[in-house]
This record gives sequence, C-alpha cells and structure tokens, in this order.
Amino acid sequence: MNYRHAYHAGNHADVLKHAVLARLMEHLKKKDKPFRVIDAHAGIGLYDLAGLEAGKTGEWEGGIGKLAEPFNAEIEALLAPYRAVIAALNPDGGLRYYPGSPELALRLMRPNDRLIANELHPQDAIALEQQYLHDPRCDVTAMDAETCLKAKLPPPERRGVILVDPPYELKTEAEKTVRMLEQGVRRFAQGVFVVWYPMKADQTAETVLTGAREIGLPGTLKVQMRVREAFKGGGLAGSGLVILNAPWKLDAELRQLVPALAQRLGIGSWGQAEVSWLNTPT
Repeated sequence: MNYRHAYHAGNHADVLKHAVLARLMEHLKKKDKPFRVIDAHAGIGLYDLAGLEAGKTGEWEGGIGKLAEPFNAEIEALLAPYRAVIAALNPDGGLRYYPGSPELALRLMRPNDRLIANELHPQDAIALEQQYLHDPRCDVTAMDAETCLKAKLPPPERRGVILVDPPYELKTEAEKTVRMLEQGVRRFAQGVFVVWYPMKADQTAETVLTGAREIGLPGTLKVQMRVREAFKGGGLAGSGLVILNAPWKLDAELRQLVPALAQRLGIGSWGQAEVSWLNTPT
C-alpha cells in the first residue's frame, strides 16, 4: 500500500468530496438523534499544505486554492459549514491547514455523535491515532476497509454516514468497492453510503456506477465534476460520488453547488458537472 493522501490534500476531488460531506452532516443534524460517521479510508485527518508532500505536487492550488474569492450568496450559504471548518483551522487567515474527512466530520459533529476513522497504511494510522487520541467521540482503527465495514455495521445509533474513499491503486479496487457497498447495505440498509470514484480514461467510474445502480436502492444519487479532458496516462480529470439513501433535498442543493464548483475549478473551457439519480427516491 503506497497511497498517501498528503500529496493530494485539498485538490479538486477533495473540494467536491468535502463540500458534499459537509452538506450531508448538516442534513443529519436536523434530527436530535445521534448519528455515526464511519470513514473507511481516513488518511491522517489534517494536512499541512506548506508541508513537503503537498508542496511537491501543488495539487491544492488547483482545488481549495481557487476558492479564495467568494461565490454568490446562495452558493456561499451551501459552502458555509465547509468554509467554517477551514477558517477555524487557519485562525490567522490565509490557507495552510486543510481538513481531511475525519477532521471535517469531527468539527461538524455534535457531542453525542461518533466517528470511526479507519486507515490501513501503518504510518498514517499512527498519525491518525495521535491526532485524535484525546477526542472521546473518535475511535481510530487500522483495518482493511472491507473488514472495517463488516465489523462496524450496523452502528448502534442506527443513523449515519459511511464514507468509502479508496485510492483505486489496484485494478480490482473498483469491484471491491462495489462488493463493500453491497455488503454494507445488507448490514445497514438505512445508512447514507458515500462512495468516491476517480474519473480517468479507464472503466473505474463506470464499474462503480453500474454496481451502485444494480444494488437497486431508491434514492441513489450520482454527483460528478470534471475539470479537464480525460486521456490515457493523463491522471485524474475529475471525480464523482455515489450517494445511497441521499437525504431529502440534497439533490437540489448539489444541482446549485456542484456546477458552481466545476466552473471555478475547471481548466480552460472545461468545468462540467452532473447531478442525477441512478435510482430515483420512492
């Protein structure tokens, strides 16, 4: 396992993933009952954009770095929870620290909500545990993601978000992701499952989308943002999220938010967004 998210923190894929995750958290908080977030590929939680890894790639400059100028009032209202977390991490202004999904979740959670942050990479798992050692709301585990979901679903709260965000290093990882999703839904049918996938010149996105559609769960939402053309050997051209059991009205919010992000983050004339139902709500 070689993937280290520190090289990619704050890039366009993170912006999409985390802006949407922040919206999901706000929807879950509309009810008083506690919920649980399970992050199956948690990374280290918090990233230094001035650090060696982020500095080597500079990917954040094409992502969160492009969001310095505000959008219109409607888009800023949707971005407000995400922006508030970033501002809290950078109290002196500017942009140095960027939240991974565990940090974002914890800062948006309430005292009775809980997080399981799972990371398999040995070095990153140690860093993750050190980061959240003193937060009683967070339980850090170091398992294979599939093992983690088998062990931790269903959560005792019977409400929650399950984030599956693999690096897709292996050719079999898309199929494994679909399998994890199928198994997860069987254990926790009412959970909100969020699966991230890359958009490249390969079949990864289509494999994930087809598998999610065939699960057949009503309220399965597809969210995509492309920032440039995909070509063989060209790396990440965009990314998407499949959201199973998407909360009511989330689709309407994202039909406003994601095109605005795509327009800002797109390179040249690129900047395409799609928010559509794979399986419509009942």
